[in-house]
Amino acid sequence: MSTTLDQLPFALPEPQRLALQEAYATPPRAYHNFQHVLEVLRHYGEVAQGPGWRQPAEVALAVLYHDAIYEAGRRDNETRSAEMAVAHIGRWLPTLGVDAKRVMTLIELTARHGSFSPGDVDEEAALFLDCDMAILGAEPVVFDAYDRAIAAEYRAHVPSWLFRINRKRFLKGLLSRERIYLSDFFHQRLDTQARRNLRRAVTHKR
Repeated sequence: MSTTLDQLPFALPEPQRLALQEAYATPPRAYHNFQHVLEVLRHYGEVAQGPGWRQPAEVALAVLYHDAIYEAGRRDNETRSAEMAVAHIGRWLPTLGVDAKRVMTLIELTARHGSFSPGDVDEEAALFLDCDMAILGAEPVVFDAYDRAIAAEYRAHVPSWLFRINRKRFLKGLLSRERIYLSDFFHQRLDTQARRNLRRAVTHKR
């Protein structure tokens, strides 16, 4: 399945694409970059071919913008990213008929990854959040690269010992949950591998 922007359910204006790519390049990021967006879009496409989306444009825009502003350790990344999404929708997609508030809501939900249980959010939001967390159920080599990249992003902001403590706490919290993935679609496909990856990562973080 393509990992390009071609699978978007609308045409993304070139100035908007360039603005997005510039945002994801600032500051330089090891993981939360535009390649991450393309990977989440790949999972978006899998859902489109499976259970489907009721609001495909809104979810696609949430995917595009959910990490547009990212500075490791800041607590307002998601809110600022959502605000950028709304501004860009108004500037470049004013006639698309997008529910901008829904886009903002979806993006802001990503600030609470790992705290939701099935039923806490609607079905479409669950699928969107799971697209973003699908990396947990990736092949071991891909998961390990992701884990190292997260550490690299925090290296200049948090002492390494503190990062390891906090990261291990987060991963153990995910592992202890009855459901890592909120939707049946992702739970059935990725839960087993995600738990293997998380157990290995927790064991290796001393």
